Amino acid sequence: MPRRIVVPVADQNGLAARLAEHFGRAPFFAVVDLNDNDEVLETKTVVNVGEHAGGMGHAHDNIVKLAPEAIVVYGMGPRGLQAFHDVGITVLKANADIVGEVIAGYKDDALEELIEGCPHAHHG
Repeated sequence: MPRRIVVPVADQNGLAARLAEHFGRAPFFAVVDLNDNDEVLETKTVVNVGEHAGGMGHAHDNIVKLAPEAIVVYGMGPRGLQAFHDVGITVLKANADIVGEVIAGYKDDALEELIEGCPHAHHG
């Protein structure tokens, strides 16, 4: 059964994409599917259609529909974090600036769980 990881990104460069500073304001999300051997099956990029990106609704509600196992971020607000926790999606802290490096950290079980949402909009 494939596992799906979602990462907020600043560009559409797949595994080479740079992470966006904050989940809800990311222009795109990298969606990475892994097989049981932790090999990348597919990587695609979806546009953030949430209200913080000029669309409607919340980014977290749109991402829940993709059914990820985990989200890897620098940070996110408390409402988004709670929304993911409520449906059993793990939110992890990013340990790198590039999607491929973050996925490697995920595979190595080297990412810590994000347990507190941030009240401010940007991270560095």
